[in-house]
Amino acid sequence: MRTLTMLAILLILVPLAAHADEAARDNSTLLSEADRTFNSRDYAGATDLYAALADKAEAEGDTVVLVQALAMTARGYLIQGKKEQGREWLQRAADLACSDEPSGWSRYLGVKGRFEWQDDKKDTATQTFESMYAYCMEHELYSRAIDAAHMVAITGAFEQQIEWAHRGIVAAEKGGEDGWLGPLWNNLGVTWWDRALETEGEDALKYNTEALECYLKARDYHWKTGGEINKLIADWAVGSAYRRAGEPQKAGAWLRPVLAWAERLYELDPTPENGEWIGWASFDLGMLAADAGESGRALELLTTAKELLDAVGIQEWDPASWETLNIRIKETGGE
Repeated sequence: MRTLTMLAILLILVPLAAHADEAARDNSTLLSEADRTFNSRDYAGATDLYAALADKAEAEGDTVVLVQALAMTARGYLIQGKKEQGREWLQRAADLACSDEPSGWSRYLGVKGRFEWQDDKKDTATQTFESMYAYCMEHELYSRAIDAAHMVAITGAFEQQIEWAHRGIVAAEKGGEDGWLGPLWNNLGVTWWDRALETEGEDALKYNTEALECYLKARDYHWKTGGEINKLIADWAVGSAYRRAGEPQKAGAWLRPVLAWAERLYELDPTPENGEWIGWASFDLGMLAADAGESGRALELLTTAKELLDAVGIQEWDPASWETLNIRIKETGGE
């Protein structure tokens, strides 16, 4: 009788266990789908998916997925400018998150730090992201360690930005995340470029040379893993960096093919986004022509740059370059 009773219990438990496993797989799949939607920059759609998944995971007692869904719902609201609405979801994640569960804890820290950053608590945010990096490296969550290092490179002081950009690169190399290495080297180049803009003379040249080295490394990875636009932008960045590092001949050798390439893409698909890269190549080539005293050619190129960069709103997100462009147009005889 005992044997029959145990068999009956097993026959009940096995389907229940299989059902639980299936539910867990379903939740993981749904989380991946929400992540893909978020990474495609459909933030409103992703937020709805995360919120629905949080309800499902809570009803099923799936705390691992629940914490991640709660945290990412909070992040979705934050990125849409709905900070206070997101804060409620973050608090729910905080109440459940535990450092013994790496996937949920790492997600929670990443969102917590972003709220601190947006609350203008940069020092606190930096500490959170530093803790996240150490935790993720310990648990071999390399893509999330990269994210943490990237955020320290945003919230930290200049010296921290350089140090943590390199830490992100180390994490990507350890994790075999080749797709990250192009953007990471590129972002480090931007950090050196921005530093150069704040200085003059030999210091500016030194920082621009550092940026050039970063862009050359970034190009290697973009050409290994990126699409056509990634490769085009990588080549433009190298050419532009050569110009700013005081090597006009090398700059021209890179930028002229970039301009021709961008013009071919624009002819096939004349969108403002494709036109932007004609604009940037024309901007740099126009600056080179102006420096060489070729005013007519410079004015032609810089006028083209102004038209195409204006179409993508450069004056809103890069006012310094917009001002420089307009000054050089006037200096070469334009209006």
